[in-house]
Amino acid sequence: MTNRAAEASPLVYARVAGVAYLVITIVAVLYGSLVESKLIESGNDAATATNILANESLFRVGIVLVLIIYVSVVVASWALYVILRTVHKNLALLALLLRSAEAVLGAATVLISFVVLYVLGDNGPSSAFEPEQLQVLAGRFIDVRTAGLDIVLIFIGLGATVFCYLLFKSRYIPKPLAAWGILTYLSMLSLALVSILFPNHPLMLANVLYGVGASFELVLGLWLVFKGVDLQQWEQYA
Repeated sequence: MTNRAAEASPLVYARVAGVAYLVITIVAVLYGSLVESKLIESGNDAATATNILANESLFRVGIVLVLIIYVSVVVASWALYVILRTVHKNLALLALLLRSAEAVLGAATVLISFVVLYVLGDNGPSSAFEPEQLQVLAGRFIDVRTAGLDIVLIFIGLGATVFCYLLFKSRYIPKPLAAWGILTYLSMLSLALVSILFPNHPLMLANVLYGVGASFELVLGLWLVFKGVDLQQWEQYA
C-alpha cells in the first residue's frame, strides 16, 4: 500500500499541473476572443474608452479571467516543482520563483485595469479633465499595461524554459514534447525582447508565437492529465 501511494503521488501532481495548464490555455483564449478583441482598439483611445464604458461588466469579467490565469500559473508551477525537485532542486526552485514573479507582475497589470476604470469613471461635473483628456489618459494606462505584459513574458520565457529543460533531462514526458516546450518558451523570451526594443514590430509575429505557445500548453496539459509522468524515470530520481 505504501509503494502504491508513493507511485500515485507524482501522477497526482502531474494531473494538477495538467489541469492548470488547460485552464490557462482555455481562459487565455476566451479572454483574447471575447474581451480584448471586442474592447481594445489599438491606436484609437476614444473608441476603446467608449467600448469599455459601454461594456464595463465585460471588462470586469476580463479582469477575473486574467486573475484566474495567474492563479493557475502558480498552481501549475508549484506542482511541477514538486515533481522536478528530485531532478535538480535548485533549478526547479529557480523556475518556481521566476514563474511566481510572473504571476506577481501579472497581478500588477490587473491593477492597471482598475485604474483605467477609475479614470474613465471620473467624467462627472467635478472632474478636472475633459472627457477627451480622460480617454487619452486611459489609453496611456492601457499602453503601460501592454508594456508590462512584455516584462511578464520575460519571466514566462525564463521560468518555463527551465521547467521544460528539467522535463527533457528527466524524460518524465517524451523528449520531443519537452524540446518543443524549450523552443516555444525561448521564442516567447525573444518576442518579449523584440517587443521592448522594437515596439512597432509586425503584429503577425506575436500572433504566430502566441499561437504556438497556446498549442504547446494545450498539448502539455492534455499529456499530463491523461498520461502523467513516467513513473520508472521518476523512481530513478526519487
